[in-house]
Amino acid sequence: MFQPDFAEIEKPQPARWQDYLAAQDWHHFTAEEHGVWDTLFARQLPYLGSRIVTPFLEGIPKLSLDRPGIPELGRLNERLETLTGWRCVSVPGLVPDDAFFAMLAERRFPIGNFIRSADNLDYLEEPDCFHDIFGHVPLLAHEPVARLMEAMGRLGVEAVASGQGETISRLYWHTVEFGLARERGEVKILGAGLASSFGEAHFAIEADVPRPRFTLHDAANAAYRSDAFQPLYFVSDSLDCAAHALEALHLDGLKRLSR
Repeated sequence: MFQPDFAEIEKPQPARWQDYLAAQDWHHFTAEEHGVWDTLFARQLPYLGSRIVTPFLEGIPKLSLDRPGIPELGRLNERLETLTGWRCVSVPGLVPDDAFFAMLAERRFPIGNFIRSADNLDYLEEPDCFHDIFGHVPLLAHEPVARLMEAMGRLGVEAVASGQGETISRLYWHTVEFGLARERGEVKILGAGLASSFGEAHFAIEADVPRPRFTLHDAANAAYRSDAFQPLYFVSDSLDCAAHALEALHLDGLKRLSR
């Protein structure tokens, strides 16, 4: 009887980020689902207006995101890749942190292949394509953000592997997802979680809530909420200042931030 030599059996390899991809299957979106996108877009963009950083607004027409209906990723990628080398890839839901950061490191941004229902415009158990595309993609057409996101991907892969995943996640959360930034003296929305949320966009700008100045150390050590509005919102001196600070961060510096 054959006895395997366990010393020679390879250990299971971690899943590649490509293993988490799925077809967008754009033709299967219903008229109602396209209508949900249009409703969310028409409600969100007028409020954001002068309340969001200018490169976000510039990215909308550059990528033809103002066309009706859920964007088809192939058409979107033709424009985005020409501008900054980024591509959107379709996924069926949340992906693990290691795979997520590995995607970013390759200038690939994951897009959920589903959209919220018309009965739950403001409730998300996990990010849908409106959050992913409307919230994130316009700024991926802005080269400083394009570089920042790739750098965070590379650092995130290292951070997760070295036990610093929570630290890099806090930095990402307090900037890319829920950060604010000054622009011409005004505090404006930066993060995708705010850009795509009608309720929290209002709350972050208008409510009596702490808005401390962003520093890498403070953001790396500040808790966040994934189930409610944030207890505070960090304000960067500018979009490009935040991008440069995060792009320049390396693993040793990240470890020092969490001490």
